[in-house]
Amino acid sequence: MSKSDKLPYRPCVGIMLVNPGGKVFVGRRIDTPDAWQMPQGGIDAGETPREAALRELVEEIGTGAAEVVAETEGWLRYDLPPHLIGKVWKGKYRGQEQKWILARFTGTDGDIDLVTDHPEFDAWQWIEPDRLADLIVPFKRPIYEAVVAEFRTLLTPPPG
Repeated sequence: MSKSDKLPYRPCVGIMLVNPGGKVFVGRRIDTPDAWQMPQGGIDAGETPREAALRELVEEIGTGAAEVVAETEGWLRYDLPPHLIGKVWKGKYRGQEQKWILARFTGTDGDIDLVTDHPEFDAWQWIEPDRLADLIVPFKRPIYEAVVAEFRTLLTPPPG
């Protein structure tokens, strides 16, 4: 058993924010060139995953204009690659255990403001759900594929 196998997973929430056209929000990470991801972050003590999701949206994209539609049935885990263990999250975790929330964006593009107290993204875009896995860092791809698969039937925009 390696040293990292003894580390716990960081409890986290991820948010698949979908616009009225059925496209998904992704932001380009400031700290990792050309790495795009959906908003995500830690769950604070006493918070539910849904509460954490709405808080993270405000913290990361400057707006909480969203309505929760669903959450993943279970928790999804990923391990950090060996070169990142001990460097992120002060070395306390081996990866993340995530509950993913599907939310419909109820605002306008003008509501999105990446200039937050602790900016994480320097650009953003709406993309087709099937493009998500191609944009994410490789060690998170299985999570993104699982999230798209679980939410697929809910991603179709409503008729008319």
